[in-house]
Amino acid sequence: MKCPACFNELTAFQAGSVTVDVCQGGCGGIWFDAFELQQLDEAHDSAGELLLDIRRDESLIVDKSRKRECPRCAGVKLHRHFFSAKRRVQVDECPGCGGYWLDAGELALIRAEQSSPAIAEPDGQCSISIDVIRYVYRLRIGRRSP
Repeated sequence: MKCPACFNELTAFQAGSVTVDVCQGGCGGIWFDAFELQQLDEAHDSAGELLLDIRRDESLIVDKSRKRECPRCAGVKLHRHFFSAKRRVQVDECPGCGGYWLDAGELALIRAEQSSPAIAEPDGQCSISIDVIRYVYRLRIGRRSP
């Protein structure tokens, strides 16, 4: 498979029980097939630690504004969106196969975001702002479109 960011050849990499494809020696990005990212995005998951230091070419400049193609689905463009309602990290997701492309450093940001505690109300209940509800609603509506 070719890297969607810098077009280098991706290399299979074992992280615990999950095999992902990494751009070793290139841009340092990681391809996760459907549901693989969810297995490694938690900060307490030691298998995901292995993916935080992918060897990359520091002199390589990647155009993050360019639309990228899915390395699995020929001719399908990845959709860039925020990973969670916290809106801190943007990722590329394939609408066809459900895979995710993370640029170098994005997995570390996701893991840090996942480990940050939810803000609790004085009575111990977690509150959800109207902005979060709107964000989730827009995501759900957007995925239903053909």
